[in-house]
Amino acid sequence: MASERIPITPAVLRWVREYAGLSIDDVRSGFRDVEAWELGESFPTYPQLEKLAERYRVPVAVLLFTEPPDVPPIRESFRTLPDAEFDALPGRIVSLLRKAKALQINLTELHDGRNPVERFIQRDLQFTSDMNVDSFARNLRLYLGISLEDQIGWPGADEAFDAWRAALEDHGVAVFKDAFRDEYCSGFCLYDESFPLIYVNNSAKTRQIFTLFHELAHLLFQTSGIDADTNTLESLPPGDRRIEVACNRLAAEFLLPRNRFDAEMQHRQPTERTAELLAARYHLSREFIFRRFLGRGDITETEYREAAERWAGQQTPRTGGNYYWTKITYLGTRYIDLAFARYEQERISETELADYLDIKVRNLPMLEDYVARKLV
Repeated sequence: MASERIPITPAVLRWVREYAGLSIDDVRSGFRDVEAWELGESFPTYPQLEKLAERYRVPVAVLLFTEPPDVPPIRESFRTLPDAEFDALPGRIVSLLRKAKALQINLTELHDGRNPVERFIQRDLQFTSDMNVDSFARNLRLYLGISLEDQIGWPGADEAFDAWRAALEDHGVAVFKDAFRDEYCSGFCLYDESFPLIYVNNSAKTRQIFTLFHELAHLLFQTSGIDADTNTLESLPPGDRRIEVACNRLAAEFLLPRNRFDAEMQHRQPTERTAELLAARYHLSREFIFRRFLGRGDITETEYREAAERWAGQQTPRTGGNYYWTKITYLGTRYIDLAFARYEQERISETELADYLDIKVRNLPMLEDYVARKLV
């Protein structure tokens, strides 16, 4: 197959390139024949298709479609985001938005278009900016069935994130992760009536936890959202700004209710040491606790900013880890198990399985072995 030419539909190649936001010139340096492929004058080999799929960040299967898929531009998923804000998004973030959309399509295909959960949070709960946030947060916690005592009982932030991720997936919201390589964005969500998903930047676990619930709030608003730098809030139209503020308030109230926080502070001073203790107890960030201090008027805006900037500077850069553990962390065991299950049921081919998991066919057995070890 290495030298065999694969017949492809030129219009599909053009569509995928344009959907990836790339020009012919952007691609030509690595694929000198790409223009001829798009004109139907010649065809690529399978290895060339694999490399092209990596460049466009899509499964190889997409390049083999007989016609361009009926998928709206990713911009349409973020109608509430002003055009100027969307156009200013870093290229890496836009690429991840498209990758997330591909995963959303994968979920639809693997589940035959129907979300299998019995209790679907997006169907059962709706959030609006005029609701009582405290009351809604209590109802949300009851719905998920995780008490504050359960939360405190988790050994650490890693276990806390995994538990929250499982709780959301139990109720119909898929959670994926990736290295955004950009602190501008903590995460985003893509709304869909059947397969909503949350995509989280693989940063500090405590920050990821807040992002989960900020994005969940967006989904319960029935909107897609991007959890970007809070400095962008002022540039949003009033209605969208209200939604962002409400999402932040719901995430904060859910993770640490004000009455609980006030009780914790009865015999404590609003110091960095107190922030460290409460952050560790509830598996939240020190910045989260300091923002609560700010909201209560215990500290000034300057004190909050200085502490937040200092803590951000203390974070150590992440280094590359084991390829398979990283793959499992980013995709999650449920998604990987689902894809393998469809393969074992002979509903998809080995090549399609590799495409769904964005991995080479030869690496599938090792990935399956790592997943089995994680579940033991």
